[in-house]
Amino acid sequence: MDVLNDKQYVETYKKVKTILISQPKPERSPYYTLEEKFGLTIDWRPFIHVEPVSAKEYRKNRIYPNEFSAIIFTSKTAIDHFFRLCEELRIKMSQDTKYFCLSEAVANYLQKFIVYRKRKVFSGHRTVQDLKPYLLKHKKEKFLLPCSNLGSQNLGVFLDENKFDWAEVMMYKTVSSDLSDLKDIYYDVIVFFSPFDIQALYDNFPDFEQKETRLAVFGKKTLEALKERGLYCNIHAPSPETPSMTMALENYLMISNKDDLQ
Repeated sequence: MDVLNDKQYVETYKKVKTILISQPKPERSPYYTLEEKFGLTIDWRPFIHVEPVSAKEYRKNRIYPNEFSAIIFTSKTAIDHFFRLCEELRIKMSQDTKYFCLSEAVANYLQKFIVYRKRKVFSGHRTVQDLKPYLLKHKKEKFLLPCSNLGSQNLGVFLDENKFDWAEVMMYKTVSSDLSDLKDIYYDVIVFFSPFDIQALYDNFPDFEQKETRLAVFGKKTLEALKERGLYCNIHAPSPETPSMTMALENYLMISNKDDLQ
């Protein structure tokens, strides 16, 4: 038994017919298997989206990429907007520029924009700790970290603690999408993957009330953001038993929709 808005909450596992997932619709997904197995209607709608920082707006920073000898990329989106702005500002990066990528996938994506040579591209697996040996080896470089309005806190802390010469600059913005057309549409389950999805919900519907809607959240920070709003989490991942959201949903649906298994 849990508390929701100062009331005792008991999970009743009411039947689920409709699910809204706060992400773009993929070509392939294990969610489609759930949809067929349990006779569901699953809709996909990204709650947030990325907008570019214009060249005019960017110039106000007075930070020019070609004045840095090393660039740190945390995502493919950061790469896209970095080279977009370089083109719009007519900035040409030196062939000697070093690039540090948070993952191998990001490093591979970089090949779309530069002549790829191992001696100037370094990649980790997923976290700043993976990149740490490469960064420390090249500590004398002047680093630029392209980011969104959300920043990159973990990297910033690491660079500050190790006294790197670095700068962070916003090249794109993550903003709430317009969800006004969903105002009068009800879903049995809404699935959130980041705290910004929850922020977008309230940006669009300030008076949102959970009522009988089940809320599924992925990640610890998303769960914290949900609770800060006084909402109840019905379905949570990852956990040792359910490392993915689809597994967590399936466990719930095995109870709520047990009479309708197909």
